[in-house]
Amino acid sequence: MSTIYFNFLNKTRPSFYWNMIKGRVHKVSILVLTIFHENAMIFHENYEKDVSRMIEKTAPTMADVAREAGVALGTVSKVVNGQAVGEEYRVRVEEAIERLGYQYNSSGRALRTDKTNTIALIIPNTINPYFAMLVHHINMALERRNYKMLLCFSEYDRHRETEYIQMVRQNRVDGVIALTYNPDLTIPESIPFVTIDRFFSISVPCVAADNFGGGWMAAYKLRDLGCKNVAFMRIGSVLTNEPNKRKDGFVAACVEMGLPFEVMALEDGAPFEKFEQFLAEHMKDGKLAFDGLFLGTDMLAWEIIQVLKRMGLRVPEDVQVIGFDGIRSFGVLDYVVSTIVQPVAEIAEACVSTVLSKHLSTVPSLICLPVTYAYGGTTRE
Repeated sequence: MSTIYFNFLNKTRPSFYWNMIKGRVHKVSILVLTIFHENAMIFHENYEKDVSRMIEKTAPTMADVAREAGVALGTVSKVVNGQAVGEEYRVRVEEAIERLGYQYNSSGRALRTDKTNTIALIIPNTINPYFAMLVHHINMALERRNYKMLLCFSEYDRHRETEYIQMVRQNRVDGVIALTYNPDLTIPESIPFVTIDRFFSISVPCVAADNFGGGWMAAYKLRDLGCKNVAFMRIGSVLTNEPNKRKDGFVAACVEMGLPFEVMALEDGAPFEKFEQFLAEHMKDGKLAFDGLFLGTDMLAWEIIQVLKRMGLRVPEDVQVIGFDGIRSFGVLDYVVSTIVQPVAEIAEACVSTVLSKHLSTVPSLICLPVTYAYGGTTRE
């Protein structure tokens, strides 16, 4: 603008205009220089900000982490890839990663190593507290090994289970842990596969609690607490699976002790009212024929206790109740009922270590973990 302005003066040059503004030329020059200087400063400031942003956006590298931690580059590589290193080195690398905000490219690593560091977990849902505990502990066991979990809810739908198996084949997970109910499910041979509570074949490891031992333990506990006539009640799958052994252990112990017992077992989908009818049929003069009940799960135990209360019976004064699973209020407080406790953390650890094993073919077809008894207010102790 200043060049055009002065060219205009040079072309016109009338003395009147020149005399009128010549005293102000100096001020105009100063104004032009001031504007130029301010624009230059703004440009400089913006340039510095752009450079700073470029520097900030430059992601830290594995070499940066190695320098920050004071370790070799190979040590950093082992830590981020879940390989064994000394505890001191691992802590130093993890702290450096946290400070620098380093993130490794898992997609590129998957292409190089044919591994995704992802395990799929197929499970009915997390509404059931026991399933929720399993999901939590399996996820923690995977995280300790720098693996991620792909969580798949089947909602007991056999078609969903099949679709998930097809999906994990296509998405290149490193293995599958599954609690399934599809009687026709085909296990892919190309993917490491571990089941919970269900035996498929000797080539597919199954991890479970000692269900038979738990049933046995419940029967003896009720007898030791003074029960004279007991019953076992459950609702579950028609599949031959590990939880079915809870009934077998209970019956075997009752027979061994000579303890009178009855069994009420319903298949999934049967109306709950059948349990109410069973109990009502064993009521006489306001008293239940059974003074001890063993239920297949803690959830069922809690539901049956509500039925007993509506019938005017007191727990544990009139009827003692033992469940199975080890469910706690809000996950960490008291047990909701007296129960046979499944070692959920150990089950999760066994599932993860097995599915990641480099020698899966040598793993036993059934990994059976011990259970314990815990008081939960529904037995007289």
